[in-house]
Parts: sequence; C-alpha cells; structure tokens
Amino acid sequence: MTQESGPQPKEAKVTVPKLMIDRPSDFKFHAAYLAYSQAWDKTSSQETKTKLNEIIALLSKEEVDYESFYEKMSQYIGDSSGSKHYAYTRDIIETQRKRDWRKREERATRNARHRGRR
Repeated sequence: MTQESGPQPKEAKVTVPKLMIDRPSDFKFHAAYLAYSQAWDKTSSQETKTKLNEIIALLSKEEVDYESFYEKMSQYIGDSSGSKHYAYTRDIIETQRKRDWRKREERATRNARHRGRR
C-alpha cells in the first residue's frame, strides 16, 4: 500500500479569543490583567496567546499567586527596548512623627487665629 502524495487540506488556523475577566474593583488583579492584555495585544502567535490565556485563567481561579503569575508572564512582557522584565516603580513616602504634625497644626491654628484679630 502506498500513500498518495496529493494535495492535503491545510489545517484552519484557530484564533484564540482574548479573555475578558477583568475585575476593576480588585486593584492587584486589574494590574495583572492589564499586563496580560498588553502582552496579548503585542503578540500574533496563537500559541503564545493560548499560554497567556492559561496564565491569567490560573490567576483568576486563584491557583497561582501574583508572584508566580509575573514570573510566568515575564517572558511575554517586555518594554519598548525589547528587554523582557517587569519593573515595579516605588514612590518615596515621606512621613513624620505624630508629635511633629500636632506642633505644626497647633502653630498654624494659632497663627490663623491671630491673623483674624487685626
């Protein structure tokens, strides 16, 4: 028995739909979903889109934590320079002691009170 080497039908490309499971009220999940969405929009590979869908689905079902999610996403997330990392920016929060705050408020109140007497 021999196989015929005639034209074989090409497999139709299956398009992977983007998951719409965003939760805007949950800040951490919303940020993770934005990272997923950005990576999903940038890629044209259906295999990559499938993997991204699996990763965000695991997070939505709480089968992985956020650290694991970003570890898995790190190979798909990249900035415009092409590097594949996700950097967190940390803002500096200046604090003061409660005693110092009270002194400043008392001084401001006293000065405001005396300004009104003129």
